[in-house]
Amino acid sequence: MDAISSPELNIVLHQPVRTRIVAYLAARGESTFNELKQALDITDGNLDSHMKKLIGASYIETKKQPVKKGKQQTLYSLTEDGSREFENYIETLKCLLSPQFKNISPVDG
Repeated sequence: MDAISSPELNIVLHQPVRTRIVAYLAARGESTFNELKQALDITDGNLDSHMKKLIGASYIETKKQPVKKGKQQTLYSLTEDGSREFENYIETLKCLLSPQFKNISPVDG
C-alpha cells in the first residue's frame, strides 16, 4: 500500500499560544502587548517568549505609537510573511482534515 505523504505543519505556528497570537492579530490587525495578554489570558513572560519567536521568524512586526507626552506604546501586527504563513498553516490543517487522511492509522516508526 502506498503511503500518503502528509503536508508538514509550520513548526513556529504549530504551538497553541503562537497560533492564538497570530489568529488574534490576523483578525484584529494590530494590538498592544497588554491587549494581547488580556485577550489570550496569558502571563507577561509567556507572551514575551512567544512574541520573540514570532518576531524572530519575521511573522510579527512592531511599531511605536505616542500615547502621552513623552510616552509610547508598542503595537504588534502581522508582516506579509506572517499573514502568508498563517494562511498556509490553515490550508495545511484543512488538508490534514480532508477525507484522504481519514481512517489512516499512524505509522509506527
